[in-house]
Amino acid sequence: MAYFDAASSAPLHPVARQALSASLDEGWADPARLYREGRRARMLLDAAREAAAEAVGCRPDELTFTSSGTRAVHAGIAGALAGRRRVGRHLIVSAVEHSSVLHAAEVHEADGGAVTQVAVDRAGRADPSAYAAALRPDTALVCLQSANHEVGTEQPVAEVAEGCRAAGVPLLVDAAQSLGWGPVEGEWSLLAASAHKWGGPSGVGLLVVRKGVRFAPEGPVDERESGRSAGFENIPAIVAAAASLRAVRAEAAEQAVRLRELTERIRARVPRLVPDVEVVGDPVRRLPGVVTFSCLYVDGETLLHELDREGFSVSSGSSCTSSTLMPSHVLKAMGVLSEGNVRVSLPMGAAEEDVDRFLDVLPGAVAAVREKLGAPVSFEAAGEADAVVVDAVGRRCPIPVIELAKVIGDVPVGGTVRVLADDEAARLDIPAWCQMRGQEYVGEEPADRGSAYVVRRVS
Repeated sequence: MAYFDAASSAPLHPVARQALSASLDEGWADPARLYREGRRARMLLDAAREAAAEAVGCRPDELTFTSSGTRAVHAGIAGALAGRRRVGRHLIVSAVEHSSVLHAAEVHEADGGAVTQVAVDRAGRADPSAYAAALRPDTALVCLQSANHEVGTEQPVAEVAEGCRAAGVPLLVDAAQSLGWGPVEGEWSLLAASAHKWGGPSGVGLLVVRKGVRFAPEGPVDERESGRSAGFENIPAIVAAAASLRAVRAEAAEQAVRLRELTERIRARVPRLVPDVEVVGDPVRRLPGVVTFSCLYVDGETLLHELDREGFSVSSGSSCTSSTLMPSHVLKAMGVLSEGNVRVSLPMGAAEEDVDRFLDVLPGAVAAVREKLGAPVSFEAAGEADAVVVDAVGRRCPIPVIELAKVIGDVPVGGTVRVLADDEAARLDIPAWCQMRGQEYVGEEPADRGSAYVVRRVS
């Protein structure tokens, strides 16, 4: 098997495994106690904190270990908002943040707070000027990821941080995807990350709160981790997380060159090997090991199963996967095709021959799925009707787009097709199909059942 889903969770780094095993014998005692075993545990915890702080670029007393990256995000947002409640209750996030950030924003809004969601461009990148325009006198906190977890696009953190600093507003950065590659640039105020993203053990997160940032921990607290993360520290896992972060950083420059070459190979060859594919995400400002593309007329879940049978573990933001009936909020915010979506995220050390084998297998896997779904083989047809109605109500993606592609050739240039659909993905995928195929998307209209998506044939 070739594991190509490192953005979800990277394989445990050998250094993490060694550190975890070694610290099990020394790090089991309570680090708050003064007896010998407690002092040993405290030494391990302090050393891990210093190593992690050095990698992040902060002071050791600014860094708190949490039980997960999600917990770090939730604690960071809640604590920063509570610490600045006198300023106001306005929160700014980007439309492509990780779900942990967006869920925290939903809770804040349900509790009476205000949330502004900043849009992104088609590459998934936020505009610093849009963040600056969203700032208000009552803005308490701004959130921006360092790099996107689904398409790999790197965000302009330094520029946004500069604007926040000028306005006196703290910036929280979700650095889960990028911290293994290097420190986050810019004068950010808070930072969250998760060890399993860089090859550490799961169950360890980092929360950094810079000195001078107003912060009030929410919920029951205790004396551990400066009151910001309640509960007994998992010292062996923390030691392994810090050790693996230092190890991957030492390898990062060399690995980044290798993985960029491999992902560029995928980005360049997939559109040539597979027809009707859209490669998404910024082509330049992106993480080294992530490449994402979407395939027209393909059921995402079926494609993932086909690739799994061929020996490849990949993930998908397609609404056709079994985990959700809604399109990926990231792909939706970008306005790109969501159906048949595949994210390849290479772990450090990924083999070149595995990438080449993936490129050999992919065209056949996509063709097999399209054949099962009855997708059109070509885009050439002609007819005399000037309007066609496609009834795809009750049918999930990618069927509405497949049916549209089948009939568009039967409409003369200037004629229209009305696609009736109630699948949420159609709202995203039909306009994306039009852009890919050079047709005009007229718009969405209400219908007795679902919605009507009107497409005009241009060529």
